[in-house]
Amino acid sequence: MLRKIIQIDTEKCNGCGLCARACHEGAIGMEDGKAKLLRDDYCDGLGDCLLACPVDAISFTVREAAAYDEAAVLERKRKRRQWPVQLRLAPLEAPCFQNVPLLIAADCTAYAYADFHRDFMGGKATLVGCPKLDSVDYAEKLTEIIKRNEITEILVARMEVPCCGGIERAVKQAVKNSGKTLPCKVATISVDGDLIR
Repeated sequence: MLRKIIQIDTEKCNGCGLCARACHEGAIGMEDGKAKLLRDDYCDGLGDCLLACPVDAISFTVREAAAYDEAAVLERKRKRRQWPVQLRLAPLEAPCFQNVPLLIAADCTAYAYADFHRDFMGGKATLVGCPKLDSVDYAEKLTEIIKRNEITEILVARMEVPCCGGIERAVKQAVKNSGKTLPCKVATISVDGDLIR
């Protein structure tokens, strides 16, 4: 069908990624350091991305394109609640943290446990990190996230190895420091990829 849709001038694009973040439908992504329209059927033609682009690399065009698929966009949003998920990059306040459970997972868990997305992430905002590799105090940032948002409960996913104890301790300390009373559960995954508690 012939319809209004965005086009991206790769010569002008500086790779900042602001348009991809502004595109709530997920139509724009980053490839080889440049913004790219990944799916015509995810572009609603409203242009939130245009306002976000600091170098005017995005404009509207009228061309043959797949119809906007609102149902597919809603399904995508249902499955993936937010980006970024890396704890060090996550904002202190965000709509994705409002009135939802929060999953805080050690990096390795998603790779060790085959059905991680299905069994742990559904309906939750998700943050991931590695207390052994990241040289930051997770408790401080998590305290602020818990204080500033309406999180309903917390699930910590960690590996059975000792270094993952750091993420569990940081979450428990953050809940205490926040002054809120939140249910906090811990799921531990074995090095063989089994859920052990």
